Amino acid sequence: MLCNLHEKHVILRAFTAATFTMISDPFYFHVKCVFFRTATVWKNLNPFWGEEYTLHLPMGFHSLSFHVMDEDTIGHDDVIGKITLSKDTIGSQAKGLDSWLNLTRVDPDEEVQGEIHLSLALLKDAEKFSLRCQVIEARDLAPRDISGTSDPFARVLFNNHSAETSIIKKTRFPHWGETLELELDPEELREDNAVTVEVWDWDMVGKNDFLGKVEIPFACLHKTPLLEGWFRLLPLGNNEVDAGGKLGALRLKVRLVEDRILPSMYYQPLIDLLVESVISPAEVEDSSALTMLEDVTTVESRQDVAMTLVKIYLGQGLVVPFLDYLNTREVNHTTDPNTLFRSNSLASKAMEQFMKAVGMLYLHEVLKPIINRIFDEKKYIELDPCKIDLNRTRRISFKGAVSEAEVRDSSVEMLQSYLTSIIESIVGSVDQCPPVMRVAFKQLHKRVEEQFTEPENEDVKYLAISGFFFLRFFAPAILTPKLFQLRDQHADTRTSRTLLLLAKALQSVGNLGLQLGHGKEQWMAPLHPIILRSVASVKDFLDKLIDIDHDVVPQRAVFMPSVTVKEGYLNKHKAEGPQLLSRFAFKKRYFWLTSETLSYAKTSDWQVRSSIPIQCVCAVERVDENAFQQQNVMQVITQDNDGQLHTMYIQCKNVNELNQWLSAIRKVSIYNERMLPSFHPGAHRSGKWTCCLQADRAGCSRTHSAVTLGDWSDPLDPDVETQTIYKQLLQGRDKLRSVSVNILRLDAVTLPDTRGLCCSTGMHRQSVAARLLAVIEDLEQAHTTFQRREKEDATSVILNP
Repeated sequence: MLCNLHEKHVILRAFTAATFTMISDPFYFHVKCVFFRTATVWKNLNPFWGEEYTLHLPMGFHSLSFHVMDEDTIGHDDVIGKITLSKDTIGSQAKGLDSWLNLTRVDPDEEVQGEIHLSLALLKDAEKFSLRCQVIEARDLAPRDISGTSDPFARVLFNNHSAETSIIKKTRFPHWGETLELELDPEELREDNAVTVEVWDWDMVGKNDFLGKVEIPFACLHKTPLLEGWFRLLPLGNNEVDAGGKLGALRLKVRLVEDRILPSMYYQPLIDLLVESVISPAEVEDSSALTMLEDVTTVESRQDVAMTLVKIYLGQGLVVPFLDYLNTREVNHTTDPNTLFRSNSLASKAMEQFMKAVGMLYLHEVLKPIINRIFDEKKYIELDPCKIDLNRTRRISFKGAVSEAEVRDSSVEMLQSYLTSIIESIVGSVDQCPPVMRVAFKQLHKRVEEQFTEPENEDVKYLAISGFFFLRFFAPAILTPKLFQLRDQHADTRTSRTLLLLAKALQSVGNLGLQLGHGKEQWMAPLHPIILRSVASVKDFLDKLIDIDHDVVPQRAVFMPSVTVKEGYLNKHKAEGPQLLSRFAFKKRYFWLTSETLSYAKTSDWQVRSSIPIQCVCAVERVDENAFQQQNVMQVITQDNDGQLHTMYIQCKNVNELNQWLSAIRKVSIYNERMLPSFHPGAHRSGKWTCCLQADRAGCSRTHSAVTLGDWSDPLDPDVETQTIYKQLLQGRDKLRSVSVNILRLDAVTLPDTRGLCCSTGMHRQSVAARLLAVIEDLEQAHTTFQRREKEDATSVILNP
């Protein structure tokens, strides 16, 4: 008997750039639940963000909105416009959506959210017909009042009949529990009619605010005696008016990947083939499942495939043999050492993604202090004579106007100081580097040394490692620190130029100074001496880096339990039971998160820490603003051995930090067994919850444990990762089928003296291709079976789209 499906996963990637027709300080985010907020680009009509986000969303999401705001230092931010993309719109583009879209005006009647719990029945007796609607409760309604709540009531409409519930004040989670009944005439019972339930926010002054509606076809009531369930609230249906570009346009690149994840047993044959490729490699290195996967992978998808394979082999404890297998093939196929790992091959992409997966904490430890110093000092630095702007410099000398020579001398001095700090921090970080990274580099060093034995190629074994370590890891992080989570904001123009010059210099360090003086940028010459002096220390560092015992290094986890996944200052308040919670009760504390504990202390160097075991965490959720009259508050709900629930409230400094902490704690607790299905987004005050105004402990809103931001710390999920590889193979199935035909043709034209060897090679390659095709066919059949069963199990109830 087939097992139940795992939870479905949705991954959404978003890349943005934008142009506007007004002076503003723009940023954007998702409106209903703020998933991310870009950096603010100050005083710019044509801002460029270049930011990429990966969101893991529940299957039930319907749309994604991008609101472009004008940030104000004082008062509320102004809304410039928005773009809303439905799930169907995003999913209709196989390769993703990539275009400029005009912003539309924000209509309050369209900004609805939440669900309502209804029970409807059509009653008839000898004398009359009636419609009975029980309005039970609603959850997650839009906040319409300045307090962050609403005063909701519901209205049931059918033809000229209507009835209303009572008003529940100051809540987004009203509980009515009221029954409304409408008497109907027999001629009104046509199936083409519909029952409408509207939810409104009552206002004492002015008109009421619309909160959403549900329309239920009368045909459903004829078919189902009692229709009950949660219904998604929909907008009024006013068409969004395209302002014709007057509000500006936003360029979005959005891709939606929606997968049905099968039970683990169905993926095991594919895992076995991938494992076999690296633990029992064929004598003919082009005849493995891994090499055939590379053959059918497109250039556009190679980076995603590489990251997926890295995670699969990390989970199998075989990431070093996997990288060694790919690197050996790449080295053996390279005749010119100058072109080694210069292409976007699977080997180079896998090494790049591997460093991000296991080395991000290490990179932060090495670079963050220096990056923070550069951002804080904001020095004007320029070496290119064509770009020196004397009007942008601060006074360097009190003797008179600053000359270009003085600017250049000052710039050289500062760059030398920064570059020296970076180099010293890197070469002194041998013990900080993750052991699994060191072992992977040790294997790479060995393969290159075996292939290029000539004396003139003595440096190639160093260049192979430094090419990844400096050019593909440290230099990109220096160039764009926000993309590596080293900073919350993009660098301003002045700091960006400093970072660019330092990244260029570090690339030359990674190249061991071999290309100095041969490029067009001769104005970088003042940095050449320090780069050349660093060569010996860099080689010594690389020698020490690979001096490690291969057998004592664990390869299975992305990070070890004791490694800090996230840390920083937050404001904490812990609430035990029904007590008055003051907005001033939050105290600054330093937090550390590992895969085992969430701990905190007064300062980062405080010896005494309080800790919460991660295995006790049963929910990590946002808190409504009105609970404490504070923004960006989250709650960590834990359960002790006696089954008692405890809540810790934590305030973050901004919405991005809030989402990062929510995501990080959810990831490390994802496999906990006692996760709650619901929670209260408010606080317990005066014997009741501020969110739903109820006294009971059961939650009034659903938890969101599956909603996370995708990044290097994503937990390993072998089934999801293997499903990704299956889809790649499915797309390349025709290429795999052609392998057999090409092998037979090759065998037919092979010379007699070599036919035996070629036949053996061809038969092995044909055998691997046949096994891959069989695995693809079995998985395809399993997906078809589950889809058919889903349709058979579906009820006849028509739900809201």
